Amino acid sequence: MRRAQFIFAVLVACATAHEASACAACFGRSDSALAYGMNAGILTLLAVIGTMLAAVASFFVFIVRRASRLETESSQPDQSSPSAS
Repeated sequence: MRRAQFIFAVLVACATAHEASACAACFGRSDSALAYGMNAGILTLLAVIGTMLAAVASFFVFIVRRASRLETESSQPDQSSPSAS
C-alpha cells in the first residue's frame, strides 16, 4: 500500500508544470522573488558560518593567551611575600 502511495506521489510530482519544478537559477529568471530569497538565504548562511568560525578562532586565541600568561606568571619568582632575612 505504501509503495503505491509513493509511486502515485512521484507521478504527481512529475506531472506538474515545468515551471513549478525549476528554481530561478535553472529557469533563467534572475530577477524573480525566488532568486532574491535564495540569495538572502545564502548570505544568511554565510553570516552564520562566519560568526561561528570567528567564535571558534577567538576561543583558541583566548586559550593561547591564557596559557602564555600562566606560563609567564609561573616562571617568575613570587614577589608578593617578603623574604625572611
